Amino acid sequence: MKAFLILEDGTVFKGRSIGSSREVISEIVFNTSMTGYLEVLTDPSYAGQAVVMTYPLIGNYGICYEDMESDRPWPDAFIVRELSRQPSNFRSEDTIQNFLLKYDIPGIAGIDTRALTKILREKGTMNGCITTDENYSLTELLPCLRSYTTGKVVEKVTCKAPYVLPGAGKKVALLDLGAKRNIARSLNQRGCQVTVYPAGTSAEEILLGRPDGIMLSNGPGDPKECTDIIREIGKLYDSDVPIFAICLGHQLMALAKGADTYKMKYGHRGGNHPVRDLSTGRVYISSQNHGYVVDAERLDPSVAVPAFENVNDGTNEGLSYTGKKIFTVQFHPEACPGPQDSGYLFDRFIKMMEVDQ
Repeated sequence: MKAFLILEDGTVFKGRSIGSSREVISEIVFNTSMTGYLEVLTDPSYAGQAVVMTYPLIGNYGICYEDMESDRPWPDAFIVRELSRQPSNFRSEDTIQNFLLKYDIPGIAGIDTRALTKILREKGTMNGCITTDENYSLTELLPCLRSYTTGKVVEKVTCKAPYVLPGAGKKVALLDLGAKRNIARSLNQRGCQVTVYPAGTSAEEILLGRPDGIMLSNGPGDPKECTDIIREIGKLYDSDVPIFAICLGHQLMALAKGADTYKMKYGHRGGNHPVRDLSTGRVYISSQNHGYVVDAERLDPSVAVPAFENVNDGTNEGLSYTGKKIFTVQFHPEACPGPQDSGYLFDRFIKMMEVDQ
C-alpha cells in the first residue's frame, strides 16, 4: 500500500505503508543509532513524536520482547529506508512489521531518509503527517501540521501506581517521568530497593518513605509544561536527600532552581554522542534522546555548575549542584552505548547515599 509523509513546509515523500495504515500527525525527529531500534520504539521519551531511523536497514535482527524498555512502543509513527522482513537472530521472537501492527503504530518505508534527515537538520525539527490517502489535500493538511503540539505527555507515559523492586541495599525512590526499565534495573542490580512513583506524586509522599536517595527519570515533551512536577522537585531539592537525575529529570531540576531550558534545532538522538566530563577532561560515548537543553549561560554558580558538555556542539550535558548531594545528566548512562562508558554514574550515586549514613 502506498503511503505519504508530508512535512509542514510542504515537502512530500512517497513510500509504502508499514504497520498500521491509520493516519497520524506528529513531530518528526531522527535517531542516528545503527542498532537498538526496539529500545527506541519502547522509550517513553518518544511519546508525541514520529521517529526517523537514519541507518538504512531496520529490523534485520527482529524483535526480542525481553529487550523492551517499557510495556509498549510510544512513538506516534516509525519511518525507515528499508524494512527487513526476514530477521536473522537466534533470539528473535517476531518481525518488526508484526510488532508495529500489534501495537497499531503506523509507519512508512522506502523513502530517502538521508534527504529527510538533511531537511530536519537544515530547517529544524518540524511536524509531519503519514497517510495512505492518495487524495490528501495539502491545503487542508498544512494548517493542521503547523498547529500540532505534543502537549503534556508525561502524564500519558508514567506508571499508574507505585511499585517496588526488592533489594537489600539502599532505598531509592524513582520518580517515573517516562522511565526506561534499565534505570530501575541498573539500581536494582547494585542492590538497591527501588520504589517507583508516578510522576504526579507529591514530594511529601516520596519523603514519607524515607528513601536514602531519589532518582528523577527521563521522559517526553517540553520540560516547561511540567509546572506541578517542577514545584514538587523543588521540595525534593530542599530535603537534602541525595538526588541523581537523567534527561527530563535533569531539565526539571534545573528549572526548579531558576535555570532556563530551550528547544534545540533538531536535538540529540542516537547512541554515538560524545560528552566530556569537565572535572577530568575524559570523553565518554553516550546514548541521548532529547530536544530541549538547559541553558548553561544562565546558570547561577551558587546553585549549580556545568559537569558535562557535548563535544560536538558544546551544549550542557550535566550539572553538579553547589553544596548539595545532587548531580544530573542530560544523557542516558543506563543505555550502555560505550557499552559501559558512563555506568559509573550509578556507582557514584550509591557512594553519595553512603556518605553520612
